[in-house]
Amino acid sequence: MDSVLNKKRNIIISEEKIKSRIAKVGAEISKDYEGEEIYVLSLLRGSFIFTADLVRSITIPTIIGFMTTSSYGNGEESTGVVKVVNDIPDNIKGLNVLVVDDIVDSGITMEFVMNHVKKLGAKSVKCCSLLDKPERRKTEIKPDYCCFEIPDVFVVGYGLNYGDYYRNIPYVFNWEE
Repeated sequence: MDSVLNKKRNIIISEEKIKSRIAKVGAEISKDYEGEEIYVLSLLRGSFIFTADLVRSITIPTIIGFMTTSSYGNGEESTGVVKVVNDIPDNIKGLNVLVVDDIVDSGITMEFVMNHVKKLGAKSVKCCSLLDKPERRKTEIKPDYCCFEIPDVFVVGYGLNYGDYYRNIPYVFNWEE
């Protein structure tokens, strides 16, 4: 960890850009589900900051739930195997479910969770991500709502971690080489 603490940060997406884009995505979600309610399923831990800001920008009735999955461990690469650490605590049968994650990378986790939600009887299932890395995709998943598409670089901040750290940083960054 010490090796990255002293490296210069390269801000990829500023706090201001994140706030502005989330407001627009929240308005789009509200418009698309107008007259209905949604169940926002936040995938912990990475998406908790994004989810909190996103749901504050959604104006329709919203229920919030959490699910914990794991496919990264403490590394920079997905293991390709999704484990459910804590399952959805609510009955979502007949609900419009919006799965929210910090990043869609390989797409393996999002595909797994969306299929899981469908099996539980959701009325509809869509996904929303702060970041999308389409270059890394190993599935056909494409976020229905996305704030930013980024190239294939390892990023941290705004919920995204390196080990157990940096989730609290209010912008997305990587380290300069």
